Order: sequence, then C-alpha cells, then structure tokens
Amino acid sequence: MEARTKNRDSWLAAAFSALAEGGVEKVRVELLAKTLKVTKGSFYWHFRDRTDLMNALLDSWKQGRIAAIKEQTRLDGREPTRQLHDLLALYGGNNPRGMAIELAVRDWARRAPEAEGVVAEVDRERLRCVGDLFAALGLPPDQAFARAYLFYAFAFGQGLLARQSAAERAETVQAICGAVLVPVPGGPAG
Repeated sequence: MEARTKNRDSWLAAAFSALAEGGVEKVRVELLAKTLKVTKGSFYWHFRDRTDLMNALLDSWKQGRIAAIKEQTRLDGREPTRQLHDLLALYGGNNPRGMAIELAVRDWARRAPEAEGVVAEVDRERLRCVGDLFAALGLPPDQAFARAYLFYAFAFGQGLLARQSAAERAETVQAICGAVLVPVPGGPAG
C-alpha cells in the first residue's frame, strides 16, 4: 500500500460512504484506510485526527446541502408551485445513499452538539429557502414557514418509512401530499 496515494477528497468520500452504510460509528480511520487500500499514515497527511475528519465531514455536508437548496430554490423562471413539486419529487426520488447520509447525520446530531449545530444551520437555510418559495405564492410569513416545515417533515419522513411497503403507491402518495402541501396559485391558502 502506498501511504500518500489518496487525497483529502478521497478520504471524505470514503467517510461519507461509511456514514451512509453504518452511521458515524463506521467512520473509523483504520476501516477507511482498508477501504482506500492505503496505510493509516496517508490519513495523517490530510487530517490531524479523527475529530478533524469528522469536522471536515460535517462542514462538507453543510456546504453541499446549503449550496444544493439555494440552487434548487433559486427563482429561475419556473412557477414557485412547479419548483416546490420538483423539489418534492427530488426528495422522494430514488436517492437512497443521499437519504442514508441525511439520516445518519441527523442521528449523529442527536448525540453530538457539533453535529446538532450544523444540522440546525442547514435546516434554517432549507426552511428559509423553501419558505421563500411559499411566500412567492403570496402566503404570509407564518404560513410560508409552516408550509416549509411540513414540506420537510414529509420529505424526510419518507426516508424513515420502509420504501418497500409503499413502493407501488409512492407516486400517488407523492402527488396527493404535494397537492396538500403546495397551494394552487390563486386558490385558497389552505
């Protein structure tokens, strides 16, 4: 094994894979080195210790999620209603690895203040961005925030339910929940 054959991004990618597969407990230097087929010495070229890796993992997740929600909710000429439905489809789509990482980070946040703070920051930004789309539909601030909150409760709640049990009905559930969550422009605000 070559000690310095992997870069920092390779270590982070392997750490995200381990996080998705088994949670924060699976993010271990020795296991990652074995996965990357390098010595543990390679790790120390890029990180001071496991805490440094875990902080980098949180920062990378935070930056990625905030950049993604800003891009996904950027007013781009589509109707806000269309954007909200597209966003629901994206979250309800077939991205089991992304959902596994999301749930693992949230589980981590239940036990670690540093992760809790990062999740809270990402949630604030997500709620703000999605709330802005609801506000663009003419909803007052409190209603826009409440709809954004329900939107995320539904989006992430799907990840907690067994997909197999509702697989044949997933599109129907998504359409009905989307209709409940996203008001029709010019219609009643719900």
